[in-house]
Amino acid sequence: MSSKSFFAEDDADQANKLAKKAKESPFMLIGIAGFIAAGAIGAYKYRHRGTMSTSVFLMQLRVAAQGTVVGCLTLGLGYQMAKEYIFDKHPKENLKSLSN
Repeated sequence: MSSKSFFAEDDADQANKLAKKAKESPFMLIGIAGFIAAGAIGAYKYRHRGTMSTSVFLMQLRVAAQGTVVGCLTLGLGYQMAKEYIFDKHPKENLKSLSN
């Protein structure tokens, strides 16, 4: 097996995994896009940070990027829970009752 075909299969496999994950949780992709956007905005604003030290600027940028991802994942979780438990007209048959 040549290394060239191994990497081509690996790339296709990764693309399939990303497509499957995008269908399962679209807010994950929004979170990744937000993370990249926060990084791009931070790279632009780095030039105009004034007297702020680099370490403080990077710390604030990290918090903003992580907050974007966590916020998107939280929205996605809330959407999934609402879709499954509030807006679902047919109750799940295989769920066990909470009272024993």
